[in-house]
Amino acid sequence: MRVGLLLLFAASATADVQRVRLQKPVLGFREVLSALNGQADELTSKYGGSAGDVVIKDYENAQYYGELTVGTPGQTERVIYDTGSSNLWVPNKSPFLAGKNVYKHDKSSTYVANGTVFKIQYGSGPVSGVFSADTVNIGGFDVADFTFAEVDDTSGLGIGYRFGKFDGICGLGWDSISVDGVKTPFHALIDTGLLAEPVFAFYLGNNADGELVLGGVDSAHYSGDFVYVPLKSQSYWEVALDGMKLDGTSVSSCPTAIVDSGTSLLAGPTADVKAIASTLGATSILGKEYIVDCSKTYTMTYTLGGHDFDLDAQDLIISNSGGKCILGLMGIDIPAPAGPLWILGDVFMRKYYVKFDWGASRIGIASALSSVVV
Repeated sequence: MRVGLLLLFAASATADVQRVRLQKPVLGFREVLSALNGQADELTSKYGGSAGDVVIKDYENAQYYGELTVGTPGQTERVIYDTGSSNLWVPNKSPFLAGKNVYKHDKSSTYVANGTVFKIQYGSGPVSGVFSADTVNIGGFDVADFTFAEVDDTSGLGIGYRFGKFDGICGLGWDSISVDGVKTPFHALIDTGLLAEPVFAFYLGNNADGELVLGGVDSAHYSGDFVYVPLKSQSYWEVALDGMKLDGTSVSSCPTAIVDSGTSLLAGPTADVKAIASTLGATSILGKEYIVDCSKTYTMTYTLGGHDFDLDAQDLIISNSGGKCILGLMGIDIPAPAGPLWILGDVFMRKYYVKFDWGASRIGIASALSSVVV
């Protein structure tokens, strides 16, 4: 996402395709570290018809966000479209000097009060508010009387929320992990009968805008065929991890991977990440992110569904400062029964176009065409 770029909302004139753009502003090296800071705590908590498109804006390859509207008339909110959670929440107040788009239910003619307490506990504190219902428009599709949360306490997201260009989160996970069991945004979209297929797909631009397609895929954003991998469960977008290697040598025996658009980096067991960082000569910053020599060459390989997916050194670099780069790896220990696991976040999804197939309970992975401009 690049600071100063307007988030553009594009809707096709045809009934078959609409898009949501994902946007990216420019941050300095230290600001990128601030944007990434706190994700380990969040992850510990997080894991303990027609088609429509959403423009996905890119925030220094550390955050991607797109627009939706809530209410009648629609009030614009910038949200992270997050495959690792299942609720929609938007703020009804903005932290001091944070400049968030605030939802005001008294300005909407379709608002329906609910009042049930909504609360998610992150590692550094809570995100909480109340459930409400209103018309939500995602990618040009109206979902009437949709239950979401309007939030007045975002302290659990810490400094990352203040620096981030997003207002809220739109979860694209499964019903089983939805807070209080409310219907998920994508499930609600399916129930409208407007989607051509019960699928969505992400194209994440590399230092450029991207796109979320609802109800299909965009062939302009990938090459070759999809490799399909069945889900292990309908909770997170969780698949079997057949193996993981660094320059051909096995570096993890972890059996599970989750594809998560709401996580900036690749996150795995702390011991595995430390060993990889040591091999690469990387140094730790505050015990979380790692800094590596930008000129170093290496290849990490994830094996999913019997197919190898390579990430080269340039794929794993987040930000460059004087020949030192932020390495796109982070240690996180998820306890059983959910863990241990690897989280394949935006670092993976920039290299590979991912189709999230709700109807067939699987993901499809193809090579992204990074040269495409939307």
